[in-house]
Amino acid sequence: MPKLFALALPALLLAQTALADVPLAEVRARPAAGETIYFLLPDRFENGDKSNDRGGLKGDRYKTGFDPASKGFYHGGDLKGLTARLDYLQGLGATAIWVAPVFRNKPVQGGPGLESAGYHGYWVTDFTRVDPHFGTNAEFKALVDAAHARGMKVYMDIIANHTADVIQYKGGQHTYRDKANWPYSRKGGLNGKPINHGFSGDEDSSEANFAKLTDPGAAYEPFVPPAEAHVKVPDWLNDPIFYHNRGDSTFRGENSRFGDFAGLDDLFTEHPRVRAGMIEIYANWIKQFGIDGYRIDTAKHVDPGFWQAFIPAMLDTAKQAEIPNFTIFGEVAHEGSDPGTIARYTRRDGYPAVLDFAFQGGVRAVLGQGKGTEVLADTFDGDVLYQGGEEAALAMPTFLGNHDMGRFSTLLAKDMPGISQAELTQRVELAHVMLLTLRGSPVIYSGDEQGFVGDGNDQDAREDMFASEVASYNDNRLLGTAASTAVANFDPAHPFYKLIANLAQLRKDHPALARGRQVTRTYSEAPGLFSVSRFDPVSGSEYFIAFNTSDKPIATRSVIGASATSLETLYGQCPAQVSAPGSVTVNLPAFGSMVCRVAPSPEITVR
Repeated sequence: MPKLFALALPALLLAQTALADVPLAEVRARPAAGETIYFLLPDRFENGDKSNDRGGLKGDRYKTGFDPASKGFYHGGDLKGLTARLDYLQGLGATAIWVAPVFRNKPVQGGPGLESAGYHGYWVTDFTRVDPHFGTNAEFKALVDAAHARGMKVYMDIIANHTADVIQYKGGQHTYRDKANWPYSRKGGLNGKPINHGFSGDEDSSEANFAKLTDPGAAYEPFVPPAEAHVKVPDWLNDPIFYHNRGDSTFRGENSRFGDFAGLDDLFTEHPRVRAGMIEIYANWIKQFGIDGYRIDTAKHVDPGFWQAFIPAMLDTAKQAEIPNFTIFGEVAHEGSDPGTIARYTRRDGYPAVLDFAFQGGVRAVLGQGKGTEVLADTFDGDVLYQGGEEAALAMPTFLGNHDMGRFSTLLAKDMPGISQAELTQRVELAHVMLLTLRGSPVIYSGDEQGFVGDGNDQDAREDMFASEVASYNDNRLLGTAASTAVANFDPAHPFYKLIANLAQLRKDHPALARGRQVTRTYSEAPGLFSVSRFDPVSGSEYFIAFNTSDKPIATRSVIGASATSLETLYGQCPAQVSAPGSVTVNLPAFGSMVCRVAPSPEITVR
């Protein structure tokens, strides 16, 4: 590992330019498939500049948003801190960094007793500037340039569905009001006065139609508090006409698309001005900062027509900026291992990729819920549902847990009450082997490589990597270490860090594991063997990968390519020879795995 790990943070900052040696063209030439992605919230990663902890604001935590002892407020992490830790991410094997939103946020939201801060970045007021809690636009550009110099891409997390909660409704009510009983043509309901004469509804996104939408008060009478009249940037975002104004979503049915997401102002994305405005905003970030991709938040809560306009515009902008492999993937939150729900967003909405919730559901099913390995076979069989089929699935960002649903270790502990620390560690280790060897672009959630175990989802899954002051984080018993979150956790000797780094290097050395076609070999109705073959994208050479999802050793047969004769161990312990043409004996300990390079019979040419 680089000696820089032992240096103090200021020394790390001074050392960054010495490692700038990877040509930018080389970084941009890499396709989306095969990247190893590290996801982090800047506020919870590293504090490189304590002077910006309060974002330039004065007062208590309800004014500044800063309270490092509360899990729902800013803790002080920033872009300088992230830049200072790029060596750590490079050592882990990350080739792309997905950064939670860095835009200026409303510092604090929520009624009395329910206040929390915008530390996570999803309550945007200014879409053109970095939040002062995180730093400056110049510091974000420095991060992008420093990452590129190390051969790492930078993906921005962005939002087009909503802004911060600024718009209020007269009367103080905010229960969702549907379009049937509160149509655009009447003010405040079916018995209200006629408004928006000639407006034919949100299905016609033409400028001519939306010119007739002049009153935003069909369901509620919205207003902006005078103190926040121009808080949003660009300024057009301050006009309620560009929002649905129908009240809070319950995330089901019609209101999933037209309702306010937990009170956040829901943009009228069918409106041509909103579409043009969002395209301009995010095209500028590409042109000004040279980023490599967008992860798009709350994708399923936006109308398909918006994405059908937005995504091509982003790809065209990137191409003009000489970023030929600009990556876009959407968040379509979904439970379960069936990919059908998320795949439709690649066909109807035009997403090149979506976060692979089906993969997450499948791995959780076989490692936490006692399901047979046929679940994984079914999940991968569904790759044909994505636009572009199995080839497109190679670029789907796969993951185990995240900042919303919770960490994988937490989910397993919930699925298996009373599980021992040792068995939980084994199951989480196996999950990471699956993540880094099966098809897709794996996403490591910040802290997983240090054995973090959260108390739940959302705020309970957003622990600090630097020394934390949050009591409910610091009492967690981490996996693979005697440390706690009360101290900084950037240990390259942690067993999970070493595991991920070794597997990431294996992916780099063997393109079959990063971008190779995958074929399911053997699976069962019960926990136990799941095996696949992956093939080098150039030579076609076969690699055999096998996992044991059960808590007992297995000795069983698996299908393998008929040309295979001998196997070379790359990870685990592979058999030296096949049992017969097309069959290999797999011996694996409980929760064991193997990655093998296959030698074919010299009489058979591999194609």
